[in-house]
Amino acid sequence: MIEPETRPPRSSELLSRTASRLLVVDVQQKLLDHIPVSGTLVENCRRLIRGAQVLDVPVAATEQYPDGLGPTAEVLAGLMGEIPEKLRFSCVECLDWGGPAGDEDQRDQVVVCGIEAHVCVTQTALDLAAQGYRVYVPADAVASRHKLDWKTALGRLADSGIVVLTTESVLFEWCEVAGTDEFRQISRLVTGKDEA
Repeated sequence: MIEPETRPPRSSELLSRTASRLLVVDVQQKLLDHIPVSGTLVENCRRLIRGAQVLDVPVAATEQYPDGLGPTAEVLAGLMGEIPEKLRFSCVECLDWGGPAGDEDQRDQVVVCGIEAHVCVTQTALDLAAQGYRVYVPADAVASRHKLDWKTALGRLADSGIVVLTTESVLFEWCEVAGTDEFRQISRLVTGKDEA
């Protein structure tokens, strides 16, 4: 095994648990009722939240006009603390991170999941990138009511320099190494053998 001090440096394109944050955007029941892949979306968001908790990645979430769209899905809300409300589609005004330069935890990577891909997720991801964050969007943890909107949003995000990847990619990049208790917990999340 290579000793830590002799390992080659990791690519700056890979996620790091010490540099990342997870943002869960508007996964609310009244929106989910219109999302064809809502079960997969909620499960992948849950996996990301649980993985972030296992690996000490801070998690934030938002709700878009909950008086009209209802609260965050119960299975997710129970995993998180207070969830701020918003009216603007972009979430950046709800976040008190201060941009990468002002981030007291020095976290410059943000993984964005939630709905809808072509509205709140896209506007948030692009605004975060404009603030200097490196933004990652797992394609299987974002969705829209219509597949064309979802596909178009992912293409636009990729064209704009946002990294489009998958939930498993996020979890294993955060984990980085096998053979640890954290790896075993992440593996259980990926295989669906964790306690929901």
